[in-house]
Amino acid sequence: MWKPKKSSLPQQLSFAAPVVREQMEALPASKALIGLGADGQQVCVDLDNESPHVLVCSAAGGGTSTALRSLAAQLLHHGGHVLVLDTKRISQAWARALPTVTYRRDIADIHDALVGLRDELKRRISHADEHGDADDLPRLAVVFEAAGHTLRQLARHWDNVRQAGEAKTSPAVDAYEELLFAGREARIHILAGAQSYSAALGREQFSTVLLGRVTTRTWSQAAPQVAAVPKASAHRGRFHTVQGSTAHPTQVLLMTEPEAAAWAAAPEREEG
Repeated sequence: MWKPKKSSLPQQLSFAAPVVREQMEALPASKALIGLGADGQQVCVDLDNESPHVLVCSAAGGGTSTALRSLAAQLLHHGGHVLVLDTKRISQAWARALPTVTYRRDIADIHDALVGLRDELKRRISHADEHGDADDLPRLAVVFEAAGHTLRQLARHWDNVRQAGEAKTSPAVDAYEELLFAGREARIHILAGAQSYSAALGREQFSTVLLGRVTTRTWSQAAPQVAAVPKASAHRGRFHTVQGSTAHPTQVLLMTEPEAAAWAAAPEREEG
């Protein structure tokens, strides 16, 4: 079992370590473990109290899909539902057979899924207005692979299919922006992955940003509040988690595909 040295990061944070599973079980349903920081401190995201959405950026092979996989599996474990938007088609293959996961790969299907999700957003907000909150509705996470690239594809797709008199802006892109803005109230969360930052991603709505092997330009665009850009690491699974004006060096949780599928399908333990 790994024991951190003072001011050190683990070389790897494997879900196979019993202490990791114990830590995850102890977290409330609104929290997900991102990884461990210096001195073994947990780095988490609280989707209810801190950030309804998470942005993960790293170069190809830098661990973006792995980070999204670990977050999605934890939300599924607590009874959430997941919509995967994946033009790469294989990034989250572990989740395809799970009953609470919907997988969309073709751009036309992704367009329809986002437009449909905007209707679900409105339904949930109406429910919250009537009942005071939406806490009785299952949490819904949208795992958006290659998000920047896919948003550009969605814009081009709409240019090709829209009819005379229809809005010029893609309704799917509009839906994405609405989900970012109003998702917290409806318990809908965007977990977006990208190789680099683009303005279409909507930085202001991501209070938790994971940056791995990215350029200085991506740092300045995705996390302009961080005064000194830290040096990127080539170490596998090493990110900086930006929350507020602080960038926490983080070794991200590694769940293999079989581990993620098993954890997602396993019922959470009841307290007491």
